[in-house]
Amino acid sequence: MNIFKKIFGNKKEDKPSDKPLESRGKFMPEINFPIDEKFTINFRKNGGKFLYCENTEELNENFQNILTENDWESHYACCLSDTLQRRFSGFNINFDKTCRDATFFITTCENLVADNGSILINSNQIGEKKLFELPDNFIVYATTSQLVDTIGEGLRGIKSKNKSQIPTNITTIKHFSLKEEKDFLSYGSSSKNLYLLLLEDL
Repeated sequence: MNIFKKIFGNKKEDKPSDKPLESRGKFMPEINFPIDEKFTINFRKNGGKFLYCENTEELNENFQNILTENDWESHYACCLSDTLQRRFSGFNINFDKTCRDATFFITTCENLVADNGSILINSNQIGEKKLFELPDNFIVYATTSQLVDTIGEGLRGIKSKNKSQIPTNITTIKHFSLKEEKDFLSYGSSSKNLYLLLLEDL
């Protein structure tokens, strides 16, 4: 996943992933970007906030920066995963599984889908809750090994990992800015203010 190091390694440089798209006409053949670069471009285009972490120290630092930036310290975080609650137990937040009083939601995901920059989740992460029942603010913890090219690839992975019982409530989050979506393609979707903490594991 060298592209993440190239993009985030030197903050003073221009983002290399943005330039090829700007200089190409709309009738030019589509460029086949590497999967990691394609996800980065599409995720940012959807309005997502991307924090690449080379190790757990950077992960903890970035998580704390999110809390500080949004003034979420001492607030309630909805988190349905006991593993994630233990992972982030050292921070000044309170955990709540009901999501009633939560300011933000902390979760993992099944996959990061490169071709449309979306986050694939299911009942393993959100139980039987609908997206609109969850807080508007999301922090998603994922690893680089969870990148897939298409939703179909992600769905096949879910099926192969869960042969005895396939998870329910499978959905994607694609809109990462809190605004009313005007076009019919996004009807019924739920926009989220979403931070992605992506940990390098390859």
